[in-house]
Amino acid sequence: MSAEPLLRALARMRSYVLDPDVLVRAVASGRQKGEQPRWRRVELRYVDLKAGRHLQVTAYDATQAHTSNHAVGEAAREAVDALLDEPFANWHVDTTTESHQLRVTKKLEAIVHSSAREAAVEVDRGHDRGKERLLPEDDPVFRALGLADEQGRMKPSRQAKYRQVEEFLRLLDSALGEAIEKGHVRRPTPEEPLRIVDLGCGNAYLTFAAHRFLTAVRGLPVHLVGVDVKEQSREHNSRVAADLGVADGLEFVVGSITGVELDPAPEVVLALHACDTATDEALARAVEWEAQLVLAAPCCHHDVAAQLRRAPTPGPYAMLTRHGILRERLADTLTDALRASLMRIEGYRVDVTQFVESQHTPRNTLLRAVRTGKVVKGGGVRKEYDDLVTEWRIRPRLGELLGVGAATGGPVDEPGEG
Repeated sequence: MSAEPLLRALARMRSYVLDPDVLVRAVASGRQKGEQPRWRRVELRYVDLKAGRHLQVTAYDATQAHTSNHAVGEAAREAVDALLDEPFANWHVDTTTESHQLRVTKKLEAIVHSSAREAAVEVDRGHDRGKERLLPEDDPVFRALGLADEQGRMKPSRQAKYRQVEEFLRLLDSALGEAIEKGHVRRPTPEEPLRIVDLGCGNAYLTFAAHRFLTAVRGLPVHLVGVDVKEQSREHNSRVAADLGVADGLEFVVGSITGVELDPAPEVVLALHACDTATDEALARAVEWEAQLVLAAPCCHHDVAAQLRRAPTPGPYAMLTRHGILRERLADTLTDALRASLMRIEGYRVDVTQFVESQHTPRNTLLRAVRTGKVVKGGGVRKEYDDLVTEWRIRPRLGELLGVGAATGGPVDEPGEG
């Protein structure tokens, strides 16, 4: 595939999107180098309303979805043109007979891959259907995990977990798709599937959902390993994988985050709600493995919170630590900001975004790191880190694990249990 002028390629995508008879769905995501679109992700499809056929646009920001409907004709054209003006890095346009993927290069050119469908698909234009899910409620994986009943209906008590799974899959889809398109992560093949590890997988709800989505929906060859310290978790998860018939591409092992040995090393590292410094251990292992993509959703932040209680607060910030609840929130922010800074120092481009909160914890931050290989040995990023830990007299656990200089301060307590 060779590059072509971006405006010409976008004009071609525009013609597909504005054809209400052939468009199945269009998705815009990612961001062009040095730019930031208004929305994190946008989905477009046509719906039939009482007032006639409309283009439905669902735009996602960091926290929620915003849906609007635009009448076919001038209103739809204006909506599409406004979105085409946004600096999205990727457009995926599905029609009844073809699938088109457009990627914007660093030179602001377009690389387009188009493929014909084996058979024409029928378009669902119902406006009252439920929110389109990346994995539907009746997917076999949810029945196997006990989230859905035998009729494929999500259990009322598991709706929060289902929302968490859905949001995680959207974040994974966006991050991995962009990393592959930009060449940060290689495109996997059946002979060399993408190597993914989920550190501290527990009951492996997200592990199973990620494997199912990437293989069955996105068609990517992957080999995913779930790691947990409990033998009981390995036995249970292995039985579920065998029942689903996916044991060849999804395995579970017993081991600690710091001690597990994987050969060859994983290319994608997941660490979701690992407690306290377990997240630091996961990030350090990702750096050690030189993982190309890392998604980490931290849980509690006891380590830095304990250090803030012991160390004198630098002026004029005393009011930020005077009250316990504010001190805890400050610890959350400081911990994740320092983690992001350390990953940048180690050669990663880092985004900190919002992840839907789970039923277990109000923490809903997600660190998304893509390896660029440009290790920072000095300069502004390192100085910012050094200045911050010195002023607050804290020693981030990730800094110690990575061998990055620690701030001066008193002795550090052992990490708390989450």
